[in-house]
Amino acid sequence: MDLIPGLVIKAQSGFFWVHTDQGTVVCQLRGRLKQRRQASALAAVGDRVEITPQPDSTGMIERVAPRTRVLSRLAPGGYGRSGARRDEGGAEHIIVANPDQAVFVFACAQPAPRLRMLDRFLVVAEANELPAIVCANKVDLVTLQTAQALFGLYARLGYAVIFTSAVTGTGVAELRAALQGKLSVFSGPSGAGKSSLLNQLQPGLGRQAREVSQATFKGRHTTVHSELLPLTGGGYVADTPGIRSLGLWDVEPDEIDGYFREVKPFVAECEFSDCSHRHEPGCAVRAAVNRGEIAETRYDSFVRLRSGDTS
Repeated sequence: MDLIPGLVIKAQSGFFWVHTDQGTVVCQLRGRLKQRRQASALAAVGDRVEITPQPDSTGMIERVAPRTRVLSRLAPGGYGRSGARRDEGGAEHIIVANPDQAVFVFACAQPAPRLRMLDRFLVVAEANELPAIVCANKVDLVTLQTAQALFGLYARLGYAVIFTSAVTGTGVAELRAALQGKLSVFSGPSGAGKSSLLNQLQPGLGRQAREVSQATFKGRHTTVHSELLPLTGGGYVADTPGIRSLGLWDVEPDEIDGYFREVKPFVAECEFSDCSHRHEPGCAVRAAVNRGEIAETRYDSFVRLRSGDTS
C-alpha cells in the first residue's frame, strides 16, 4: 500500500493526529519504530511523517522525516547539554518539531513591556537557531514614535519588528503575510493581547489557542502536549505558554554571550578567555557598552541572565 505523507498537528498519550491531503487521521507508531532507542520522542507535533491507513479509518506512522530543528525542554530526569544528571529517568521533551519561526507578542502599554523578558525569549530563539519576529502590540495606546522608541533597538539588531493593534487592525495584514505558509511558534506575557490579535488574524483562532493552553498546562505534573492550529491562508500557529521559562531549553549561563547578537562579536577580544564581562580588566564587552555600541538595557539583561537571574 502506498504511504501517505502528512504533518503531525497534535500528539497525546501515544496517539498522533496527522493532517494529510485526505483529511486528519489519528495514528499510532508502527511497532518497529518503537523499538528504536533515542533521547527524545520518536514523533512529535510538527514532524513530517508517512502513514498507512488502517481498516478502522485510523493510521499507522511508518516513517518520520529528519528534523530541521526542534523547540524543546528537558524532561524530568534528563541530561543537560553539559551531561549533568538532573534526576532519575528522563529525556528531552520536544514541544514543537521543525518550527520555521517564533513570534513574541509584547504590548506597548497596559501592561508596560517587560523587555528583559523579551531578551530572555530571544535568547531561547537564538539557542534553537529559530528566526524571531518581535510583535509590538497595542500601538493604539501609544504614539507610533513611542512604540518605535521602545522596540526600535531590536530592529537595529536585525530582528523583524511588526507594530500591531487588534483594535485598529494596524499591522495585522503584515503579520498575516509573515505567517503564511510557515509553522510559527507564538508566545508572549499575559495581557499582551495575543488572543485578540490571533482573532484578528483569523476569527476563532485566539479562542482555540486558549483552549489548548488550558488543556495542556493544568498542574505541575501534567504531561504537556502541543497542538498546531491551521491558518486559512496556509501555515500553522503553535501556541506555547511554556516558553515563559528560559530553563525549558536548558541554556547554560556561560553560553549566554553567544546568544546576544551585539555581545557575541566582542567576546573574543576580551583579555581573559573566561571573562564574565562584569568587572575584569580588558573586557571588550564593557568597553563596547561604554562606547554606546551595546545598549545598557541589553547589557543589563545579559549580565542578569549570565548570573542565572531569569526574573
